[in-house]
Parts: sequence; structure tokens; C-alpha cells
Amino acid sequence: MNYKEFEVLLKLNDLNKKEFAKITELSYQTVMNWNNTDNVPKWVKSWLENYRERKRFESVKKTLKETGVCA
Repeated sequence: MNYKEFEVLLKLNDLNKKEFAKITELSYQTVMNWNNTDNVPKWVKSWLENYRERKRFESVKKTLKETGVCA
């Protein structure tokens, strides 16, 4: 994945680079350095995709609880 794709996936997840660095326990400088090399580690794409799915799941779960469909 290149840096542009990384930025798009961050935006889809409503995250900025500082938030991503904090959540993944990376230094902000490390994340910013990916721009210099245009080489984002392979694990980042799947991490962001899973993060997005988790947020979607949590949203559905919250809605179900609010409507009394599940406890």
C-alpha cells in the first residue's frame, strides 16, 4: 500500500495520523516517515480494514441494544 492509499483508509475510518499512531502504539514520526518512502507496512491495510469493520459491528450492536432486540 502506498501513502495515498493509507491516507484514504485513515479518512474512511475517521482517523488522523496522530490517532492512528497512538492506537497502534507507533511513534507519530514513524507514521510520518512512511510518506518519505511511500512504503506503508503491509499489516496497516488489514489493520485499518478490521478497525472499520469493528466500528461498524459496534454501531449495529448499539442499535440492537437500544431497540431491545438483544441484551
